[in-house]
Amino acid sequence: MPATARHPAALDLLADLIARARRAGADAADAVHFTGVSESASYRLGKTEDIERAEGNDLGLRVFIGKRQSFVSSTDASPAALGELVERAIAMARNAPEDRYCGLADPARLAKEFPDLDLVDDAEPTVEALVARARVAEEAALAVTGVTNSEGAGAGWSRSEVALATSDGFAGSYASSHHSVSVSVIAGDQARGMERDYDFASARHLCDLAAAETVGRQAGELAVRRVGPRKVASCKAPVVFAPRVALSLLGHLAGAIAGPSITRGTSFLKNRLHEPVFAAGIRITDDPHRRRGIKSRPFDGEGVANRKLDLVEDGRLTTWLLDSASARQLGLAATGHASRGTASPPSPSTANLYLAPGPLTPEALIGDIAQGFYVTELIGMGVNGVTGDYSRGAAGFWIENGKIAYPVSELTIAGNLKDMFRALTPANDLVFKYGTDSPTVRVEGMTVAGT
Repeated sequence: MPATARHPAALDLLADLIARARRAGADAADAVHFTGVSESASYRLGKTEDIERAEGNDLGLRVFIGKRQSFVSSTDASPAALGELVERAIAMARNAPEDRYCGLADPARLAKEFPDLDLVDDAEPTVEALVARARVAEEAALAVTGVTNSEGAGAGWSRSEVALATSDGFAGSYASSHHSVSVSVIAGDQARGMERDYDFASARHLCDLAAAETVGRQAGELAVRRVGPRKVASCKAPVVFAPRVALSLLGHLAGAIAGPSITRGTSFLKNRLHEPVFAAGIRITDDPHRRRGIKSRPFDGEGVANRKLDLVEDGRLTTWLLDSASARQLGLAATGHASRGTASPPSPSTANLYLAPGPLTPEALIGDIAQGFYVTELIGMGVNGVTGDYSRGAAGFWIENGKIAYPVSELTIAGNLKDMFRALTPANDLVFKYGTDSPTVRVEGMTVAGT
């Protein structure tokens, strides 16, 4: 399906805005239009707490005069407002400092075809359906033996539309929908201590959304498992990251290979392109065209064609994540990873990023660990992107003789991401849930700081 098929009105609006900017003196311009509607319901202890609905309509214009650029945005698309928007943009560009790397994307790299990614569920749930979904999730969580209180459940739905046009002739748009359910509960009592945990699910299509009862039961069981945490002595040990926290390691990788980090020289991987960064056999992929993917998109924020790409292949780092500006600065080509707002320049970001699974089950992955730490929660952001030094608060479970033994809390895990990446082993339990996804992973030789 052509990307222009769904929203010709938005693209006509952007074409008019760009034409106005060119007539006013811009050498080049691009414009983006975001519209969206969302609805959510929150529910706690048998009562509906909040019902919210929000609608948005945001327009952004970027203009270039020579090597100067400016950005302006508005929520008003009336003809008079558009005229003022163009005037402000031109005046700002004329007074902006020069940036020799700014400019539209290379026309040769613009998307010409747009895959149908099936991102839209046309059904809009009623408020009653959202409340019922949240209620079922909370009731299922409270029914788990040991759960003593609820922090609440929620259900939501949204639909958004993105349109992008450039003075080089690109015009594309797409829509997406999103359904979600979540719940957070508390287990335990004052004698044994109280612990909280949560679960949530999201999907583009309602038929793909995990059952609210399943989400609630999982949240309750996770909270109960954490009651009565112990302390452990400081040591060096294998650390096993549960999938919901293992994905953060992929986030650190994405930040380290983003173009601006490389151009500024502020990445611990700045000199490692095409070199082994992970162990042999490790593959990390970004797939913007995953059907019904949480972060799928048919083109990037500059209109550049995107595709499935292995960022790490057999342990080797294969590419940087580049928007057009950082690509020019590095003398390379944009990789289709630009993301875009209405009031700032494009910057690189991943789409559906994931670590490919390995051959071992999670049970087998920990089966030979005499003493180790299974992490289910990370606290704080003690990560140095320049050096790779890593130190974060953590909670989870202690491993003894290859088995999960008992809950632990108030620990700190530390290492360096360069060493952690090389010592990482994935399990076989990859599930696409968050947009950035990882199976369970094991990292050897980390410092675990306890009592």
